[in-house]
Amino acid sequence: MGQWYGQVENLEVKPNSRFNFQPTSLAGLFVVERKPIGDARGFLCRFFCAEEFQAAGWKKSIVQINHTCTVKKGAVRGLHFQYPPHAERKLVSCLRGEVYDVALDVRKGSPTFLRWHGEILSAANRKSLLIPEGFAHGFQTLVDDCELIYLHTAPFCEGSEGAIHCADPRAGVVWPIPVTDISERDSRHSFIDHSFQGVDV
Repeated sequence: MGQWYGQVENLEVKPNSRFNFQPTSLAGLFVVERKPIGDARGFLCRFFCAEEFQAAGWKKSIVQINHTCTVKKGAVRGLHFQYPPHAERKLVSCLRGEVYDVALDVRKGSPTFLRWHGEILSAANRKSLLIPEGFAHGFQTLVDDCELIYLHTAPFCEGSEGAIHCADPRAGVVWPIPVTDISERDSRHSFIDHSFQGVDV
């Protein structure tokens, strides 16, 4: 699912890496698969490793971790981003339930400007979306009671927040199921007008 454009990147990762980094066609955007080690008791799964994530462009410290819970199937959150100097790289993972996670390229001058990629993240598939600076992010819950965790390279800054309406026709995000719920705040986000040239990152 999602839209595919542009070139993929080659990564050099350790042979014994605990992660599988899958490049998408949007430069800098990766699907990350965690590789669990298990036995009869359960499993151990490495969630993040600064050394290994450097191969995918993660070179800053994690400065904020956020945890969300969305109770209703079909709800949409987003699409959110931050302007420089508070632009952030983030790693989004699903701890409970299943969501359709979307990243929209809003980088000024990008050959894939306003193109998007969607990925199913779930507690079962142990996938994350590694989203670089200059992308708007949102998701839709595919089941009730979904919990996500976000790792950020910049703290939330209200004065630098940007957003795009989840139903914006220029973005053209196709949500998998009917939208059942959206916050009043997200419903007020503007549609993109032709003066929007993107975000410098």
